[in-house]
Amino acid sequence: MADERNPWRRLSSRPIYENPWIRVREDQVIRPDGNPGIYGVVEIQNWAIGVVALAENGDTFLVGQYRYTLDLYSWEIPEGGGAKHETPLAAAQRELREEAGITAARWTYLGEVHLSNSVSDETGCVFLAEDLTYGEAEPDGTEELGLWRLPFAEAVQRALTGDISDSLAVIGLLRADHFLRSGRAWTPIERSFPGLGRPQP
Repeated sequence: MADERNPWRRLSSRPIYENPWIRVREDQVIRPDGNPGIYGVVEIQNWAIGVVALAENGDTFLVGQYRYTLDLYSWEIPEGGGAKHETPLAAAQRELREEAGITAARWTYLGEVHLSNSVSDETGCVFLAEDLTYGEAEPDGTEELGLWRLPFAEAVQRALTGDISDSLAVIGLLRADHFLRSGRAWTPIERSFPGLGRPQP
C-alpha cells in the first residue's frame, strides 16, 4: 500500500495574478526528496460542471465551441462553471438550459473530477440528466455554440477514440455509459460536495 501522507512542506506562498476566474500563486516548498523548490498553483474560482443529457430514444447532446486556449474547435457535453456559493446541481441545471435549451426532470450525480491536478485545484462533477424538455439555448457573450444531437453510443465511441478530447466530456460520457450498463447499480463518492442535496435517481 502507498504511504498517503503529504510529502511536501510549504514554507511560504505569494500571490502572482488574479482575475474573476483564476488565481495564481507561487509556493516555496521542500520537495519530497528533501530539496528546496517552488510550486506554481492555479486556483480555480468556480466548480467545473458537466451534464450528459439523455433523450428517451437514447440520443445525447454535444455542444461545440472554439476553445481559445487550444486554438481548436471542440465538441463537448454541456458544461461550464458553477459559483461556489451555489449547489453543483443548480449550476448543472443552468448550464444545460443556457447551452442547449434543455431542462430535465430527473438528475443523477455521477461523481467528482479533478481535471488538471498537477497545476490546478480545479474540482468539478458530472450529472446525468433525463426526462428532457426542449427550448431555446441562451448562451452568454463569451460563447458561440453549436448543438449536435447524436446517438449516445456514438458519443461514447467518440470519447473512446479521442475524437472528443475534452476531459470533462470524456469522463462524463464514460461514467454515464457504465452507470447505465450496470443497471444504475453504483453510488459515486461525494468528497467535495457533501450535503449539497444531490437527487436520487
